[in-house]
Parts: sequence; structure tokens; C-alpha cells
Amino acid sequence: MIEVPIHVPRSAFTPREVARAGDVWRAFQEVAVLGSTAVGWPPERYRADGVNFMMRRMVVHHAREVVYGEALRGVTWPRLIRRGTLFHRECRLQLGTEPVAAASQEWVHIGSVDGAYRALRASAALEAAFPVEDHGGPVSLPAAEPREGAAHDFTFTSWETWADPLGHVNHPVYVDWADEGLARVMRAAERDPVARVAVAEEVRFRGGVGPGDAVRVGTRLAGVTPEGHIVTEHAIEGPGDALAARATLVRSLPGQGERLMAALGA
Repeated sequence: MIEVPIHVPRSAFTPREVARAGDVWRAFQEVAVLGSTAVGWPPERYRADGVNFMMRRMVVHHAREVVYGEALRGVTWPRLIRRGTLFHRECRLQLGTEPVAAASQEWVHIGSVDGAYRALRASAALEAAFPVEDHGGPVSLPAAEPREGAAHDFTFTSWETWADPLGHVNHPVYVDWADEGLARVMRAAERDPVARVAVAEEVRFRGGVGPGDAVRVGTRLAGVTPEGHIVTEHAIEGPGDALAARATLVRSLPGQGERLMAALGA
């Protein structure tokens, strides 16, 4: 288990002075990278070896919202490695001993083959650097009663400035896009998107989106939890209408749920 200090930057905060869900995902990415660096595998070593990790699936549960200036502690450990290719990693954010957020990540080890990245078995040295540990997990989405609603779409062109070191859109951006889809429905229903509270998210990645690609984000109601949290599903399509990712958001909407349910077509 590796522990690292984490400070969420000022740019991550909403008008309610709490961190956006996508920026909590960025904090978890930092925890994973710092954890890898601590065992001798910083980003430059991956680049020198022509290998890397790409996100396949990630689930996050928020115990509470992050407030600016908190000196958070990131904790991470490898939970499972399959065939030297699929690495399951657990990450936690804590304030002292208080839980703040928990994440389960599935990373695919990739290598450059004929100029393109492909799934590739990790070297013995890399696999040995990540001994599997059992400290809990995995994280899962809360149970919900299924609901069906109408689809709400918006489209845009992916920006150059969203590209990460692998040349595609970094995985936390997909959470931003899904939250934007929900925010647009809320605005149309004359509800305040800033009031929503992140409870949990899951994103399953199917393909990449790069700079200049046309993107469509579809938003629809998918369920309601016993606590009254709204569950929405988001189909994110890239070039040629190919599914790039499917995201699920669980959000608390104090005092706004009924009208938003109507806007979502439930």
C-alpha cells in the first residue's frame, strides 16, 4: 500500500465551492501515477520502454464532497492482476482517517505495435513492482430501481487541449461530458445544475476520442436509488458514431428531483 499527499487545485471547484466529480477522478489518477512512481515506474520509464496503461473501467463512490484547501491523503494498492495485462487497482482519498472518496480502476497494459498501441503483457520487472494486496474493494454503484426516460443529446468537436500524453482524451474528461449532459437537461428544466451532489460514477471505455473528433453525448434516466438519488446513463460516441464509452452517474438533487424526472421523460 502506498500513501501520498493530494491537494485538489482551485480550478477544480464549482460556484458551491466543492470539487467537480471529474476533478476527483483526476485526483485519483494522480494517486495512481504517484503510486507507480513510488515503486520505480514514473511516466518517463513507461515512455522509454514504449509501454503504458490505459483505463478500461473505473467506479467511484463519494463519501462526501471535497472542499478547497483540504490536505487529503491518497492511498492505493494493486488488488488483482490478470494475465499480466489487466491491472485492477484500488485508490482512496481520505482526510486524516475520514473517508472522502473510493475508486476501483481497471487498467490495460499496452505497448506500441506497428505505430499503434495494443494490449500487451507487462514485463516481469513491471509486474513484480506491483505485488497484489488485499485491503478491500472493489467499489460498486449503489442499487437502484430501473426507470426509463427520453434521450437528450448534444454534439461537439473534441478540443486539442483535451489530449493527454497518449494523444487521446484523458479518461476523467468523459465524466465532465456526462455531467454536462445532465446539466443541460437541468438548465432546460429550469433547475440549478450547481446544486447537484455527486454520489457515484462508473465509466466503461470502449474506444478513444482524439482532437478534432466529432462527439455525441446522449443522456437518459436509468434509475432511482432507495435514497432518491437519480441515476443517469450517458452514451458517448466518437468518430463514425462508434461507442467510445458508457457512463453512469448517480446524483443527489436536493429539492429538484421531481421536476428533473419530468424533464428526463420519466
